[in-house]
Amino acid sequence: MKVAKTIKSVRALVKAARKAGRTISLVPTMGALHRGHISLIDRSIKRGDFVVVSIFVNPTQFGPKEDLSKYPRPLRTDLKICKEHGVDAVFVPTVREMYGSGTDTTVNVGKLSGPLCGRFRPGHFRGVATVCAKLFNIVGPDAAYFGQKDAQQLVIIKRMAADLNVPVEIVGCPTVREADGLALSSRNRYLSARQRKDATCIYRCLMAAREMIKAGATNPKTITAEMRKIISSAETLSSVDYISIVDADTLEEIGRIGGRVLIAAAARFGTARLIDNITVDSGKL
Repeated sequence: MKVAKTIKSVRALVKAARKAGRTISLVPTMGALHRGHISLIDRSIKRGDFVVVSIFVNPTQFGPKEDLSKYPRPLRTDLKICKEHGVDAVFVPTVREMYGSGTDTTVNVGKLSGPLCGRFRPGHFRGVATVCAKLFNIVGPDAAYFGQKDAQQLVIIKRMAADLNVPVEIVGCPTVREADGLALSSRNRYLSARQRKDATCIYRCLMAAREMIKAGATNPKTITAEMRKIISSAETLSSVDYISIVDADTLEEIGRIGGRVLIAAAARFGTARLIDNITVDSGKL
């Protein structure tokens, strides 16, 4: 496994792999790798591609009061995980390598960046789209892998690639969960033991919504009200950012359940902001 710290060096590795007849897969991460990230790596490995994992804590997607300085950076452990799972190259750039002395060019995916997390993290998805566009240009992958847990991000990256004619397949992969349903996240390590137990209420409210739709419920407000009751029962809950049911493709609010919908929630436990979601096709339940 090769570790590249510069754009020039990772491009050289990719160029050599293409010359050898390999196709290229990219798994973009901010490090602090867990089983969710590993599932993306393993899926890309199965294709037989030359697999590049990027590890870069991207400052442009953090707000001024968010956890950039405290975000976990266990690089040695991350590199060990990548090597054990057969990654070919790890791209570990500095902020200066990625952004130089600054940049005036950003990528903003209009309407899709506004709802859900966009209401509470202004500028976040502009930072995500910009860094992903840069990574696609640097690595030039045939496929890039993202987790469904970050559903809004996945929709935005797919739209960006399509709108900008980026020749990359965006592969969405299922959310990986603990046995009690809690979605894996690098921010779970911020939770106390009691907060960790209470945080499962997010998954439980999503499952309750699914069962209500399965039973015939069609009013989103009725369903989200029940979801809010479940989340609000957690003793260590700090606040709820949102509980929403939206169109799975456009992320627009809907007046009646029908077709594919995204059921999503974001809540805070202490300093940890946790998000989760499920996609439900009411016609297939």
